[in-house]
Amino acid sequence: MSWLQATLDTDSAIADRLADALMEAGALSAAIEDAAAGTAAEEPIFGEPGEPIEKMWKDSRIVVLCEADCDVAALIAEAAHACGVALPSWTVDTVAEQDWVRVTQAQFDPIQISSRLWITPTWHEAPDANAINLQLDPGLAFGTGSHPTTRLCLQWLDRSLQAGQTVLDYGCGSGILAIAALKLGASQAVGVDIDPQAIQASGDNARQNAVTADFYLPDQLPATLQADVVVANILANPLRLLGALLAQHVKTGGQIVLSGILAEQAEELQGIYQQWFEMANPVFDEGWTCLSGTKR
Repeated sequence: MSWLQATLDTDSAIADRLADALMEAGALSAAIEDAAAGTAAEEPIFGEPGEPIEKMWKDSRIVVLCEADCDVAALIAEAAHACGVALPSWTVDTVAEQDWVRVTQAQFDPIQISSRLWITPTWHEAPDANAINLQLDPGLAFGTGSHPTTRLCLQWLDRSLQAGQTVLDYGCGSGILAIAALKLGASQAVGVDIDPQAIQASGDNARQNAVTADFYLPDQLPATLQADVVVANILANPLRLLGALLAQHVKTGGQIVLSGILAEQAEELQGIYQQWFEMANPVFDEGWTCLSGTKR
């Protein structure tokens, strides 16, 4: 089985409407991308759930997937007419049937976090058998080590976690931070997430890595639990709201580690958490920030 993939170049003023019109006309999918992706002109734009996206790429590209027998020219003409715009330029390619499992796996190589810490998918040999290797496969829950926010938190744990400390991973996703903490010498790690699938994935990943951690939905977490280190790799909006709760779970003299924060949000979040913590200087990576501090 094969499909047709059409690529249309357009601008931000029409990209959303045109993509919707293409779906209405019968496309299987329509994704908007940066037309300059992979070049020096590529523009990173990040969104956050619950907040409007303030801008799109000036030059956008719509990638459309269609059935093999689709009349692509007619489909694009219908969508352009529905939007009241001129017919855009486009190209079309054939997407052949493949072993999609192998294609997907090929995209995920081992990731080196530090000189002693690696994230390795289960289908790969560990690049350094003497390193601390976390076995983690891409799944439904966020956190494989490839995203800058996850790397920033892992690097903080690698650099600053002390043997025997306890760790609370708030917004645990795949459980990667709790698992890494245990591999790095934590005596106990607990994870919390609002998504039951994340709780399931975290437990599975802990077993895969031969460590024992407890994972809870938020209302199951004991209110009296306090940890030496609380790490929360979420997003700015929930971090704004959760400050008092997260501070409550940090022992006096303990550490808070926050990520999922865009560089331009760092100053505001730093100010919020200074109510409870002596905040260290932010650390940045690819437009994202990691904040950390010590509880007074």
